[in-house]
Amino acid sequence: MMAPQVVSSPFLKPFFLKTPISVASPRRQRRHTLPASEFRNLTPQDAISVFEIEREAFISVSGECPLTLDEVLSFLGQCPELSMGWFEEGQLVAFIIGSGWDKEKLVQGALTTHVPDSPTVHIHVLSVHRHCRQQGKGSILLWRYLQYLRCLPGLRRALLVCEEFLVPFYQKAGFKEKGPSAITVGALAFTEMEYPLGGLAYARRNSGC
Repeated sequence: MMAPQVVSSPFLKPFFLKTPISVASPRRQRRHTLPASEFRNLTPQDAISVFEIEREAFISVSGECPLTLDEVLSFLGQCPELSMGWFEEGQLVAFIIGSGWDKEKLVQGALTTHVPDSPTVHIHVLSVHRHCRQQGKGSILLWRYLQYLRCLPGLRRALLVCEEFLVPFYQKAGFKEKGPSAITVGALAFTEMEYPLGGLAYARRNSGC
């Protein structure tokens, strides 16, 4: 089995949302050994935290989780480089899980499939912890994730499906509406959205990719 891909990207480096002005005592400094805010690829060890956030977010709204725990484990084992988690002091507060896809449009089988070495990323789920909502974290994480995907070789676009009320959110992030999706979950219908990733101008401006 090949080792998971290790990606060097400026969008996965830790950063600090708040810089302390005063100098803390040595005793207090020892308590803060984790970055205040960190973005990184998820691993199977994060699956339980991922599923708990996802379940709380979606069960109360639609009664359906985009991914089961087994599917979360499967995707984080097969393609961890297509995921991103936002951690604050070591705790997962928001995440995105994607997988590879090789067709023009998403179909029902895309919900549980990863196609290696494909030019398209299927974004399965974006979710934010209930205590961190209404703070813009979903938009920030999506922006960092899309810029990170631009650094991965061979990727040309990202696809997702969403309910109609979420279309404006993804349009603000740069996604274009492709029309009704062939995917259904129970009685839910979805719209397919697309985001181009082949940014040559972006690559020239960002030597860290």
